[in-house]
Amino acid sequence: MNSIVTFPNRIPAVEFEERRFQVYTDRQLDKIDVIQNLPEETLFEMKVVASVLPFRVNEYVINELINWDQVPNDPLYQLVFPQKGMLKDEHFERMAELHREGADKKLIQKVAKEIRDELNPHPAGQMEMNLPTLDGVPLEGLQHKYRETVLFFPAQGQTCHSYCTFCFRWAQFVGDKDLKIASSDADQLHGYLAQHTEVSDLLMTGGDPMVMKTRNLVQYLEPLLQPEFDHIQTIRIGTKALTFWPYRFVTDKDADELIELFARLVDAGKHVALMAHYNHWQEITTEISEEAIRRIRATGAEIRAQGPLIKHVNDDADAWAKLWKKQVQLGIIPYYMFVERDTGAKNYFEVPLAKAYEVYREAMKQVSGLGRTARGPSMSAGPGKVEIQGIAEIKGEKVFVLRFLQGRNPDWVQRPFFAKYSDTATWLHELEPAFGEEKFFFEDEYEQMRKGNG
Repeated sequence: MNSIVTFPNRIPAVEFEERRFQVYTDRQLDKIDVIQNLPEETLFEMKVVASVLPFRVNEYVINELINWDQVPNDPLYQLVFPQKGMLKDEHFERMAELHREGADKKLIQKVAKEIRDELNPHPAGQMEMNLPTLDGVPLEGLQHKYRETVLFFPAQGQTCHSYCTFCFRWAQFVGDKDLKIASSDADQLHGYLAQHTEVSDLLMTGGDPMVMKTRNLVQYLEPLLQPEFDHIQTIRIGTKALTFWPYRFVTDKDADELIELFARLVDAGKHVALMAHYNHWQEITTEISEEAIRRIRATGAEIRAQGPLIKHVNDDADAWAKLWKKQVQLGIIPYYMFVERDTGAKNYFEVPLAKAYEVYREAMKQVSGLGRTARGPSMSAGPGKVEIQGIAEIKGEKVFVLRFLQGRNPDWVQRPFFAKYSDTATWLHELEPAFGEEKFFFEDEYEQMRKGNG
């Protein structure tokens, strides 16, 4: 049983039984009892897709979050289990034929790599444009795209308690070192941050930093309490653990140490924000998930919720409204509705921008002002985060009204611009400038940045 951690004027933890973490990958598909009742063809399709794209799920997700009476349409089933449509037909058939023939494992891995290379494994220039240097040496495991924010990929956090089928960082999890972004060098991180006083926010990301032991997290974060890091005002931690393994914050052996770390950072004046990835209200339907949220908030840390709008999971206004209402009730701040990125299984999950905006608008109508903090739909594209503000008719032309929420050039932020309306476009590069313009206002400067890898 986990001990109870208390803080002055804070509520002590409710006690829950410790639970063993049991995970399954593509090598253990035949060990997941509940899916053995699915059609044989479905199991074969899972095996084929999992040869190319990463698959990992744990027993908590299987037993507590998925409504098996609704499979295959259950949103959490779609969120974690491979689906045939995640691969293009030609890719699926190529891999399926190898499995039917009982091909050698090395050949399957070779073909899988060839398919992955066609799936835009690192979108938005993250391998070419975002890599910082320290004393002229490129830093592995760091990204610095926006002036105020540095992303750090701790090597100990480059997996997740379960994998989302739509994940835009799927390339981190396929065992290819050439596709992985990671570092275990705390000194390099701290050295870079010390030199860059314009940085106010550190975002620990992955993978999922919450798969790390607390002692590993401490080595990265505690030094930031020293005076030379006073400019680091906010520590963000991107995580799906509140969905996939809330026991991490309640009964895991070092859960109390983790909660104490959050409290220590907050009490020292740091703004600690868990950037929680939520995709559907079913993810917040268990007592343990609510307890994890309560424990985190009791430290003074805040939880902000973000996630993409994705077909087969949450392309429905009512689902988003219900999710946002539940988040507000539990003290979580709705933060972003993203658009599915142009990578991996996008052909299965992407939603036209026009529909995304209508889902967002209809969901916003159903929530109070406290739920209307969610920004979106937003595309995290190469130039920056571009929000669809609306669909309008101006001078007889139907257009998307767009703006940058973040930009590689801060001068782009909040500047409105317009694109021709499209029923089918799903990403920024598919949009055309409105009103006869040849280019969007940022394109020439962004192209120069790309050429200079800036």
